[in-house]
Amino acid sequence: MSDTYLNQAEIDDLLAQVDAMGETGEVISHTRARDIDLPGVGTFVLLTLDNERDHTRPATLGPRTLAELYRTLVEQTARADIVGLGVTGKPFGLAAGADLGLIGNVQQRSDALMIARMGHAAYHLLHTAEVPTFCFINGLALGGGLEIGLHCDYRTVSRAVPAVALPETFLGLVPGWGGAHLVPRLIGPKKAVQVIITNAMNRNRTINGPTVFDLGLADVLLDGADFLERSLLWAAQVISGEVTVARQTEDDPQVWDAAVAEGRAIVDGIVHGAAPAPYRALDRIAAARTETRAEAYRAEDEALADLIMGEELRASLYAFDLTQKRARKAAGAPDKSLARPVTKVGVVGAGLMATQLATLFVRRLGVPVVMSDLDAERAERGVRMVREEFAGLHEKGRLSADDLNRLSALISGTTDQADFADCSFVIEAVFEEMSVKKEVFAEVARHVPEDCVLATNTSSLSVTEMSEGLPHPERVVGFHFFNPVAVLPLLEVVKTPHTDDATLATALAVAKELRKNAVLVADSTAFVVNRVLVRMMSELTKVVDEGTPIEVADRALQPLGLPMTPFELLELVGPAIALHVAESLNASFGDRFHVSPNLQALVAAKRPGIYDRDEHGAPYVGDEVRALFEIGDSPSTSEQVRTRIENALAEEIRMMLDEGVVEAPMDIDLCMMLGAGWPFHLGGITPYLDRAGVSERVTGQRFLPTGVAGLPE
Repeated sequence: MSDTYLNQAEIDDLLAQVDAMGETGEVISHTRARDIDLPGVGTFVLLTLDNERDHTRPATLGPRTLAELYRTLVEQTARADIVGLGVTGKPFGLAAGADLGLIGNVQQRSDALMIARMGHAAYHLLHTAEVPTFCFINGLALGGGLEIGLHCDYRTVSRAVPAVALPETFLGLVPGWGGAHLVPRLIGPKKAVQVIITNAMNRNRTINGPTVFDLGLADVLLDGADFLERSLLWAAQVISGEVTVARQTEDDPQVWDAAVAEGRAIVDGIVHGAAPAPYRALDRIAAARTETRAEAYRAEDEALADLIMGEELRASLYAFDLTQKRARKAAGAPDKSLARPVTKVGVVGAGLMATQLATLFVRRLGVPVVMSDLDAERAERGVRMVREEFAGLHEKGRLSADDLNRLSALISGTTDQADFADCSFVIEAVFEEMSVKKEVFAEVARHVPEDCVLATNTSSLSVTEMSEGLPHPERVVGFHFFNPVAVLPLLEVVKTPHTDDATLATALAVAKELRKNAVLVADSTAFVVNRVLVRMMSELTKVVDEGTPIEVADRALQPLGLPMTPFELLELVGPAIALHVAESLNASFGDRFHVSPNLQALVAAKRPGIYDRDEHGAPYVGDEVRALFEIGDSPSTSEQVRTRIENALAEEIRMMLDEGVVEAPMDIDLCMMLGAGWPFHLGGITPYLDRAGVSERVTGQRFLPTGVAGLPE
């Protein structure tokens, strides 16, 4: 097949389609061209993408932007007086990729196909130009922004660049403007899988400038202070022949097959076949070894058009919008000006959770943190664990020697809570028992100032009850972190009927400094994440008690693509904690939260979970658990189990909303995505239940309005 992608008539028709578009809301990034004299070499054209906004809002790429880029490239590459052409962005950013808002509103597949083709048509000119082409990656470069550089002959990258990525598979797309074809041919299939699949599917991980260079995505790494000047000097050296760039491609089919197989195993482990985008991307990577560019472009066009029209993209964009916008300010938050400064933090406890909290508070707030425990040895061990964590960060190059010394000096231990006397924020992380927590708060309240915030990390107990009898109960708030504290971004901030606005504002300000996404929730047993997960687990253990084989029940939700099966989650949380929360919810809400006799038996036997592991780490149900469990004679099929769980979740979420646990369904989705790893391709939980018809079947209404997350009328 010819390597010609589109003929001129097809391109003219494409441009006419763009010109005929109505109002789309696209923010056009203009292509600014200027001539630069490279001494001893000649005239060099530098193109700058500029959306005429400040540096906090980088350029995005919609059809009109791409059409202008195409026309500018046609004009500039036709010149006989230039020796080279470069593309860069305005300060701090090359481009943030495709205009997701516009793509999310595409209604016709023909329009999706047009956007895909317009990108390929414009970028292909960078590859076919008769002069050398360069991309100067001066800042943020995501998706289509990075793909601009991939089509150029040469690339420089600034050492100061904070974020480069191909995040498409995370959002339900593929790198559709050449990325899936060009990256493996540039850096090899194994590294390509890392960039396109592993990084994207692992919470949308980005890489920095030095890593871009180390991977081979850029030819040279330059300092940020005079990056553009040095990039132009390097380009002149390349054009003159003073500098040559050698590249080596990987052609061994076994290497390609192994890399793609490894990527497929990674994707299977994350989405279990439930989301099409990463599999389509792997198909594109596999084909890159033998396909021509034109063949790759056409296949990418079709993949993009299919995925843009798919429900997974709409759900992912809904989820992305929540995490980028709604998560920045908790719904129902008081005026942030009411927040009081936090100059010292007390942590009650020195166990695993307490040390995680202390580490986070020291590192993010940079204020003294004192940990207390019942005896000096425990307190000293907690302090030592925090300092060892800092030392580990220093060894990994994530803390300087000065920062290591400074942070280590901020942490101390005590057995005397009188040492909390000058604290402005105290959080308890002791045993999950109401009497213990009330005793702790009563003792702390004797020593701290009356405006000191008292926070509890309880996962299910009543914060209101905890505050009863305390002086100034208005300064008590729930501060529910998720384990591991350093990784999971959610923080459920729990308000009681007594909690005042100054306390809430202070708690939310602290959450922001901790770099956590706070969701404001009412004081209701288990709050949001644990209530939803335990309702799911309750239904699951109930069907097992009734007679459903453990393996059948546990795999019933696999089509949703959850990050782990429910019984794997049980192992992570611990059966004793799961049982305790189930019993708390049963006491509060009754039998819809089933307390399983088999779970009780598992805890009594001190089993860490239901599964044993074989020599490869694969889970299986061993003889000990089978002997422990008493199974009924009314088994359900996998589909019946899934239906029962979906029904239970829809019922529980409707009750939570009716009770005012959170302000809106979007807050439940935020909590499930950020605190439980609920997949973006589902959009959280409520869009999935709406799309599947579960919400209306169970509650008589949808959670979300028409058009949100791609929901049809």
